[in-house]
Amino acid sequence: MIFMLEDDSNIRSFVLYALNNSGLAAKGFEKPSEFWETVKTEKPSLLLLDIMLPEEDGLSVLSKLRSSAEFASLPVILLTAKGTEYDKVIGLDSGADDYVAKPFGTMELISRVKALLRRSAANQSVEKPDFSVGKLYVSPSRHIVTVNGKEVTLTFKEFELLCFLLENMGRVLTRDRILEKVWGYDFDGESRTVDVHIRTLRTKLGECADLIETVRGIGYKAAQV
Repeated sequence: MIFMLEDDSNIRSFVLYALNNSGLAAKGFEKPSEFWETVKTEKPSLLLLDIMLPEEDGLSVLSKLRSSAEFASLPVILLTAKGTEYDKVIGLDSGADDYVAKPFGTMELISRVKALLRRSAANQSVEKPDFSVGKLYVSPSRHIVTVNGKEVTLTFKEFELLCFLLENMGRVLTRDRILEKVWGYDFDGESRTVDVHIRTLRTKLGECADLIETVRGIGYKAAQV
């Protein structure tokens, strides 16, 4: 079930209609309080989250989700009228997996929703070997990351990005290749998205941050210890 937290009733009704007609079950909420009450008993498979909301803004909602063990890896797409580079970076830095600026095309939104759901499902269903690199331990099947024995909480995209780098240990991966593999569709050349996720990933990995190396002018690689 896809949840949509959007206070504009016209946008909310239109998107929910489009999603349900595309075979994607969805329900909407006008206020954060309604959303929080529902997630006590029902966990969504993905959240479409507006930034400008009554009661509390979308970034506050996102921050609470990411600080919760239950919802830390919930796929989240931000929806907002703001479309500047700065706003995109702020949204992604806050833990969003994707970002769609209003006005957006319905087919584009549905495509991004389906792509993110596919990646999330694949990540959960495919049994992958664990990784142990220096002080870093990653279990893809159990969605566990630890640094020097302490658990680290990553968003879905941060976790998938880390796993992709580790699967290709020592190989240089271009930003376009990372976008194609981790996001699962043409991301309109927004390689800045990769850079933002790499930065937040390094911050969370702390003393293991140096395992992710920047290859100037090309992309990134996971360094061999």
